[in-house]
Amino acid sequence: MSEIFLHHFDLSPFAEKARLMLGFKGLPWRSVEIPIVMPKPDLTVLTGGYRKTPVLQIGADIYCDTRLIALELERRCPNPTLFPDGSEGLALALAAWSDRAFFEPGAGLAMGTNRQGLPKAVIDDRKAFFNFMDFERLEADLPHLATQLRAHADLVDRQLADDRPYLLGVRPSLVDIHAYFPLWMARANVAAAPALLAPFTRLAPWEARVRRFGHGARTSAAAAEAHAAAQQAVAAPGGGVDADDPLGLAAGEPVVVTPDDYGRVPVRGELVTLTRREIALRRHDPAVGTVVVHFPRTGYRVERHGA
Repeated sequence: MSEIFLHHFDLSPFAEKARLMLGFKGLPWRSVEIPIVMPKPDLTVLTGGYRKTPVLQIGADIYCDTRLIALELERRCPNPTLFPDGSEGLALALAAWSDRAFFEPGAGLAMGTNRQGLPKAVIDDRKAFFNFMDFERLEADLPHLATQLRAHADLVDRQLADDRPYLLGVRPSLVDIHAYFPLWMARANVAAAPALLAPFTRLAPWEARVRRFGHGARTSAAAAEAHAAAQQAVAAPGGGVDADDPLGLAAGEPVVVTPDDYGRVPVRGELVTLTRREIALRRHDPAVGTVVVHFPRTGYRVERHGA
């Protein structure tokens, strides 16, 4: 397998998900640090505008969204598996819970409790990015957000009630990483988190077990190295377009792909894959050459360019 580049920043909770996946699989990878706020030119030259963190790059293939990153790492390195005992469907379905319902109150608490100490550039960037936050009443919403964080933490704690070591039983899985990262974010950024989470006595030992996945073998890389790797590589062949897809698109058509939740920056390119699992677009930029940008099918809108 070609070198793995992870474009991320250390404080990103979603990047922590990807780092734990890499650690779980014991993989070596190159760390490309990106800015916390826009602009992110060294990233978007690869993605065509997609700005969310993290992005995984292998050669000229660019993987967006931790759901698809998990599937691609599993495909390339199936052991140890992120999906033991046939849990792939459940694990991917639970991403909608962790990435939205559990993440959003923790993110609101982190922004609201630290708002006065954050640089204006960060506040302005997140106002444009996090469309699920009402910044006009963020501080007033802190008690409600705390209740929501606790309610979701209680779900995790209850799943561990029979003293199982991991959420699905004796074997760790992607479900553990999904449930861990909102707690990691809260403990790192919300001063009240220890008190809020104290009643859930099973969480801390389980979190320690997940932390032991580690982050794999990380070495630093400059963005220029990642760009050169893309220039020198040829992307994997496309996966084709499902003939029965309701959109009626064909391979080679110009399309636009946009996240349907937040960070709704459109990416334009030539359609090479459209299945129930994945969308992939081919695009070209002089700085990186021809690359293929991959997205999961769930959570992304696909439209003809110019429609």
